[in-house]
Amino acid sequence: MDVLGDLVARERRSGRPAVHVVETDRSISYRDFCTTAYKAGNVLRYLGVREESTIAVGGTVGSHPLWGFYGAAQLGAVTRFVNPDDWSPANAPRVLLLPVDHEGVADPPPGTKLATYGGAPARATTLHWEKELWSENPAVHPTEVTPSDPLLVAGTETYTHEAMLDAAAATVERFGLDAQGRVAVRGPLSDPHVVAAGLVAPILAGGTVVVPDDGDSADVAVVGTDVDTDDVPEPRSCRPADVPL
Repeated sequence: MDVLGDLVARERRSGRPAVHVVETDRSISYRDFCTTAYKAGNVLRYLGVREESTIAVGGTVGSHPLWGFYGAAQLGAVTRFVNPDDWSPANAPRVLLLPVDHEGVADPPPGTKLATYGGAPARATTLHWEKELWSENPAVHPTEVTPSDPLLVAGTETYTHEAMLDAAAATVERFGLDAQGRVAVRGPLSDPHVVAAGLVAPILAGGTVVVPDDGDSADVAVVGTDVDTDDVPEPRSCRPADVPL
């Protein structure tokens, strides 16, 4: 696995769960996860995303932020995870992807396309992410992406495909993740360590990214720096210091 797009290659499609949402007890198979990641890339390309373009993704862990991240990666684009209540247009992204209930507070600058998920948007100028996603064809993207290409921006730091995959691989080894491993993402996606351990490591291992509730729902919890691990219901916790990024 050299670049993030390798994790959603066609040969990785199967019936095993890639994502599980505890609240609705709904799982997304690797077949659907990989196929929809390709669709997400096509939607983003339609919106003008190209190599080294930036997309900003708001919200907590869930299928749509994941698809935005993996879709952008296949185009050679860079993702920045943001707080939807407090995002800055200073480094204007090509696409701003937010939960629909934040549409009213978003004021994207010229050149930035707003897309929302979680329901139909109110504004005619806002793209309905789910509608476009489900209508797309899962074509293979012709973009050539290399391990040294930028993948993620957090704060002032930029992380390459190689750096994120190396950190994810180290997390897989440290916590013994495999195809049966379930990883609950409880930390903020604005932390690159959470992204590597929570969004990349379980997929690299062929396991499951868990969108948790307040109960014990996974084997490992990925948490932020300000979390007391005694308050986490999972038996093991992965803190940012555990992720060599």
